[in-house]
Amino acid sequence: MKRKSAILAAAAATALTLGACSAGSTDPGEEGGSDYPNDDITLIVQAAAGGGSDLSSRALASAMEPILGQSIIVENRPGASGSTAMLYVKDQPADGYTIGFGPVEIAMLGSMNYDIQPSDYDMLGQIMLGPGVLSVPADSPYNTLEEFVEAAQTEEMTVSNSGAGSIWELTGESLAEETGAQIQSVPFDGGAPAVAAVLGGQVDAAASGVNEVKQNLADGNLKVLAIFHSERHPELPDVPTAAEQGVDIEIGGWGGIYAPQGLPEDVHNTLEDAIAEAVEQESYQDIITSSGNLVVYRDSEEFTEFAEAEAERFAELMDN
Repeated sequence: MKRKSAILAAAAATALTLGACSAGSTDPGEEGGSDYPNDDITLIVQAAAGGGSDLSSRALASAMEPILGQSIIVENRPGASGSTAMLYVKDQPADGYTIGFGPVEIAMLGSMNYDIQPSDYDMLGQIMLGPGVLSVPADSPYNTLEEFVEAAQTEEMTVSNSGAGSIWELTGESLAEETGAQIQSVPFDGGAPAVAAVLGGQVDAAASGVNEVKQNLADGNLKVLAIFHSERHPELPDVPTAAEQGVDIEIGGWGGIYAPQGLPEDVHNTLEDAIAEAVEQESYQDIITSSGNLVVYRDSEEFTEFAEAEAERFAELMDN
């Protein structure tokens, strides 16, 4: 009897131990547990390979992979001003295995009759910014933004940009709205052709990113009148900001990472933390700055508020 009682007591103790272990389990099949990520992640890019969005996305993916311990596969889905990729991501399961690079157009397309708004997604973090600049030919009579605006208040100025509905078209529109300048936007198929139009004397000025003008500025072919950012650009330290010249405009081509709306909290937090850590990596920062852009980080909450405010701003500009 004593031996039988001892066996029963041992069995009961084992059962209690196993029960305690089960209650504290973090097995992904148990409620409250998570092993995310346990498979490859796909990062959807709205532009073709080789462009700025693609470069930023691949740089971030490389920096995030060792943090998450999984491969991040960059997949390019260009088309329809970026809406092809954004609508694709919108329709994917909210499980963290499909994310997207969200350029500034994610805040613009809703005003262009696309079913896309920042509020449709989980905005996980901003990772870069390409401030806008206004440039003129080297032999232009205008040497400052103030001089250009003053002339444009009495006669119409032509300003080239990278395409109808682009952020650089809205840069010209913002300048007109803020100062009363008479500006005729002239769209081209990309930033490089828009700058080439200035060099060829086809237009009075160009609104573009820094990368499209820095070489021609260094070669003495262009003058950059202003940068539309809160601070001077490290690659253009002699170019004053618009605000320094009395024009309160900040505008540019920013980008960040987003996901289908409704990520589980643990998945959301894992991705947000990985993005924040990746943006701090020297390898990532070197690629972004070498392309003429700035490393600008906003966490999920800040990025959500920023993108939604941008959408409201762009809607007002496009309605005018």
